[in-house]
Amino acid sequence: MYESAQADNTVLLMVEPVAHSGSWNMATDEYLLEAALSDRLKAVRMYRWEEPTVSLGYFQDSEDEALSTTFQNLATVRRLSGGGAILHHHELTYSFVLSVDDPLTREPTELYNRIHTAIIGVLREYGVDCAMRGEDHAQSDEPFLCFVRGDRHDIHCSGHKVVGSAQRRRKGAVLQHGSILLEHSSHAPQIRGLRDLTNSLRNDAASSARLDQLEVQIGTAIAETLGVVRRIEEWPNKATDRIAELEAARYRSLERTRK
Repeated sequence: MYESAQADNTVLLMVEPVAHSGSWNMATDEYLLEAALSDRLKAVRMYRWEEPTVSLGYFQDSEDEALSTTFQNLATVRRLSGGGAILHHHELTYSFVLSVDDPLTREPTELYNRIHTAIIGVLREYGVDCAMRGEDHAQSDEPFLCFVRGDRHDIHCSGHKVVGSAQRRRKGAVLQHGSILLEHSSHAPQIRGLRDLTNSLRNDAASSARLDQLEVQIGTAIAETLGVVRRIEEWPNKATDRIAELEAARYRSLERTRK
């Protein structure tokens, strides 16, 4: 499977058929980064979360007061990427990996621009008026939640951040993942999503099929930005075996993931 991706600039696209736990999701992203290094894999993944989950940035304090108060009853996992915590609830999540020999890995800022431009293009097809912030957002402190922080590459809608992304680089290979907020969570109602801000993507009887379509379109747009798209339906056995190993070793406790 990976050999053809090396040979002809193929980007594998996986739209996960079911939602997974935070530990499985983060282990899968790390596996893809490993495969980018060992097999020169280029892949895009779209996925969801089986329950509301807080992902901490790699360097965030696992003793932060918010985890024992506001989010005390939620699942928690640590990401490979830095930045603030994200409450994954009503959202679509993407990730992609590029190998060290891909020219795009040399320009991390350009990657944010390209991927967010692709996402904006799809959202506009659904009637969502959004754009990148386009200016620096200076802050004297670092709020716990990522979506209260700001960066010029963030995608904004009606003055609210609705898409944020982060990267992890390992020996030149790149993992980038990001969240596309669909609507506010009862655990953080101050952070609004696309359904709260627009008349598009309404949560009605037809919304499930439309959301599935949106997910595929965003994944395809990201993959087309990176190469020639080949959609796959499942990971090979060696991948799921390694994901399970990573999940057990690194992602079932915050302490282990910091090693």
